[in-house]
Amino acid sequence: MNRRRWLRHGLGFLCFALIFAVASCATWQTPTNTDDSDIRARAVTETGRGVKVSAAVLSAADSKRMFGADLNAAHVQPVWIEITNGTTQPLRLLRSGTDPKYFSPREVAWSMHTLLDGSTNARIDDHFDNLGFKNPIPPGATHTGMLFTNEDRGTKLCNIDLFADRTLIPFSLFLPVPDAGDPRFEDTFFHYPEAEVTDYDDLSSLRAALERMPCCATDASGAGQGDPLNGVFIGSLDNLGAAAVRRGYHGIKRESDLAQRLYGRAPDFVLRKQASADAPSTWIRAWLAPIRFRHQAVFVAQIGRPVAGRFALKRQAGVTLQADVDEARNLLLQDLTYSGGLESVGFVYGVGPAPLSQPRTTLDGAPYHTDGLRAVLFFATRPLSLSDIQFVDWVPYLQPDSAGNVETRSDGRN
Repeated sequence: MNRRRWLRHGLGFLCFALIFAVASCATWQTPTNTDDSDIRARAVTETGRGVKVSAAVLSAADSKRMFGADLNAAHVQPVWIEITNGTTQPLRLLRSGTDPKYFSPREVAWSMHTLLDGSTNARIDDHFDNLGFKNPIPPGATHTGMLFTNEDRGTKLCNIDLFADRTLIPFSLFLPVPDAGDPRFEDTFFHYPEAEVTDYDDLSSLRAALERMPCCATDASGAGQGDPLNGVFIGSLDNLGAAAVRRGYHGIKRESDLAQRLYGRAPDFVLRKQASADAPSTWIRAWLAPIRFRHQAVFVAQIGRPVAGRFALKRQAGVTLQADVDEARNLLLQDLTYSGGLESVGFVYGVGPAPLSQPRTTLDGAPYHTDGLRAVLFFATRPLSLSDIQFVDWVPYLQPDSAGNVETRSDGRN
């Protein structure tokens, strides 16, 4: 009796589920309005080497109107792209240069498939295929279409790498992200008055300036000691950002980042490389410094990873700094070595050594140990090969015991 009752209830539930699935198939209708004039009007445009590129991030309303669903809710960020090829060669857009983990049109379409309605699913596939960006772009032609990328907040750095025979034509566009939400998490792109900026022309003066920088960030009061400032990036923001994007970093600022202060402000931008399960991995918190090197911007940064690394809980609100901050610094350096944008690298003092037996603590009490060095990375316009990377003759980091526990600074002080 109980078995028959269970079977009857089970079949009833199955019938209900099937009816619901069939009904849900009818909820998607092919969008009739895919006009992109409003998107085109707010697109960011650049030209160079006979090519014109334009791009814009879709809003939630754009996504619903053009795709029949808000793709942003699934953390897919559609980007509208238009490319006019004024060269004599066919060009191909390298999608992985825009986002190494980009979504194909069919992949996004599949996420909207429903049960028991192959015809609707086929229409979804066709619709996404039709709106996706098409390669190649013949000489004299203009192609317009969508790329489906992972989400950025506030501002999206969009790499557009165009490949031709023995040629790469790169662009880097900074795109406003609609529906960004809490303004505290937007990138600020701080600028100093020109009179407050010192421009260094030689490496020895630059090294001395980098070693005079604070060892760590602080809290809002300026009293508490934050995470160590163990990285420096030198180059234009688009070259730095392009290199980071090529290695899978995205602009994601979180509540825990806002507590770190330098020069009286929260980080100007935060980049994160997410693990496959969307857990937090390596982060870069960066501040524009009031110095330049040969007219290039200088950013001082915190490079860290959370305790548990890629096994940390998905989208956890708070993160605890992993104690071995040198490992995070060195892994970032190795990662960006493959970005095609790293020109030179060197190490300077400035953080101050903290051995494993005498760790320092950060704002939330997390202990960390370090050799006291800052990695200094110089960026240039891509593409650069591994053999192009040069080492600056500062602290001889690759030699055994070069860091040690006692700093011999460039100004002679210990």
